[in-house]
Amino acid sequence: MERRTFLRASAVGGSSAVLGGTLWRGAAYAAPAQPGTGPYGPPGTADANGIRLPAGFTSRVIARSGQRVGSTSYTWHNAPDGGACYTDGSGWIYVSNSEINPSGGAGAVRFSAAGAVTGAYRILSGTRQNCAGGKTPWNTWLSCEEVDRGYVYETDPWGVKAAVRRDAMGRFKHEAAAADPVRGVLYLTEDVSDGCFYRFRPTTWGDLSSGTLEVLVAGSGTSGPVSWARVPDPSGATATRGQVSGAKRFNGGEGCYYADGTCWFTTKGDNRVWQYDAAAQTLELAYDDSLVTGGGAPLTGVDNVTGTTSGDLFVAEDGGNMEICVITPDDVVAPFLRIGGQSSSEITGPAFSPDGRRLYFSSQRGTSGRSSGGITYEVTGPFRA
Repeated sequence: MERRTFLRASAVGGSSAVLGGTLWRGAAYAAPAQPGTGPYGPPGTADANGIRLPAGFTSRVIARSGQRVGSTSYTWHNAPDGGACYTDGSGWIYVSNSEINPSGGAGAVRFSAAGAVTGAYRILSGTRQNCAGGKTPWNTWLSCEEVDRGYVYETDPWGVKAAVRRDAMGRFKHEAAAADPVRGVLYLTEDVSDGCFYRFRPTTWGDLSSGTLEVLVAGSGTSGPVSWARVPDPSGATATRGQVSGAKRFNGGEGCYYADGTCWFTTKGDNRVWQYDAAAQTLELAYDDSLVTGGGAPLTGVDNVTGTTSGDLFVAEDGGNMEICVITPDDVVAPFLRIGGQSSSEITGPAFSPDGRRLYFSSQRGTSGRSSGGITYEVTGPFRA
């Protein structure tokens, strides 16, 4: 077994802090931490919302599908999915996709500096199965359609400007997006069992109306150097994943998160977290539950992913134990929270408020197991700075 030093970056709002870490590679992983040994301690007993949290953390329900958000007139959408937070004066906004087909789209909730809900509204309508997406450095939300030949829509979190369909970003079964401002590209995942990992190079950074769609090309292994090749026809008349010889296949691309030179993305079909080093143009595994020695992998059903200024990654589970797990810069992998009584749901849309003190996420189908039962939560507590 080879022990290899890598850099795990941390960023919120463009922070350039970089923290060191280690990754075990070879025949088997060194066993990650078991439940209860993470940096926040073990999740405790369930609170009034059915959420098990570490000591010092509390939860509240922000919105429920089919019900008005707080005292606003906006009815929260079904099947809440990918999300992100945006600074709004002294407060902030949380946007959330709706993974239903037809309709879909996205909505937003506005908060005051004290965290009170002050508004809620629609920012995208008339689209299909909007699953995940990504935040841009110019403060728009990319909402992605998880359907064959789906589109990416660029939306305004403030709900003032009309959403714009970004055809140049390709038509395929989109999942998530993450912006790399250093290289002026956006990374994209594809949620099919033989999907690919893409990057989009806009002609002009900050303008997604035109550019070049490329696909990652690599060998059959799980690590090593990679290259990029242009996708000849982004319109997807022929599936984009089948247009370039040697394009590397990934088993169900899901969440995607960029920080200081590294793009982290997950593949649900094989329960892996990958890391793409954008400067070195290399690909490696950061987590693979099948290689955990001794069994008892703490993270199963990997899905949406986000990060903090401490360098921690927070990975939401699609099913599994209905947990959000944390992967620390020193490779501790442990549950942070668990939702009880919702085994027919999945956790979606993890995103931190701009000050890093509040974590937002949803249970897509809630206790009913139906898209109309979605619940969006907020967790507040002593998150690591």
